[in-house]
Amino acid sequence: MLELTFPKAPRRATRLLCLGAHCDDIEIGCGGTLLKLLGAGSYEVTWVVFSAEAARARELASSARRFLRRAARSRVLTYEFRDSFFPAEYAPLKKAVAALARELEPDVIFTPQREDRHQDHRTLAELTWTAFRRHLVLEYEVPKYEGGSGTPNAYVQLTRAQALAKTRALLASYASQRSKPWFTAETFQALMRLRGIEAGPGTGLAEGFTVSKFCLG
Repeated sequence: MLELTFPKAPRRATRLLCLGAHCDDIEIGCGGTLLKLLGAGSYEVTWVVFSAEAARARELASSARRFLRRAARSRVLTYEFRDSFFPAEYAPLKKAVAALARELEPDVIFTPQREDRHQDHRTLAELTWTAFRRHLVLEYEVPKYEGGSGTPNAYVQLTRAQALAKTRALLASYASQRSKPWFTAETFQALMRLRGIEAGPGTGLAEGFTVSKFCLG
């Protein structure tokens, strides 16, 4: 299969915007991809989480340092919207996302899937598309009790080292989540292994994304 490459901005760092409903969403969904990109090029990263109360925000800060240490420039923004009530807070959420769109001009956006069965993820994904209409949007997946993982149509293959670094950073940073039965190294590795099989010959490990539209140059 012919491999397409991530776009790179001419004469400046490529700008990535990572959007997460909760503090660990971005790392779970695209942490390996971030490690791969930042280890191979010049990228500016804006990392935004919309539900981050104080204790979780401290964990997020620890995690972001691990993932963003090789970024050319990075910024982490947090909001305190109520966990699991995003649909009820639609108007202020929409204003927050719209404000980001006025301030930022990213080259690539990572956001949850619009078909995600968690209401917070789904709402944020919908708002991403209302605010960013001329951008490359990659919708990442987060495993959950409700299921809903489909078949992605875009894959980023990862090395074993990148996959392990992602998993170790998640487990080291989010002590508050370790009691959850799904928050385990096995969960994260299993999903990357499954996506690696789907991605075809290569490393055997990958992250999967849904891309609704893109332009070929």
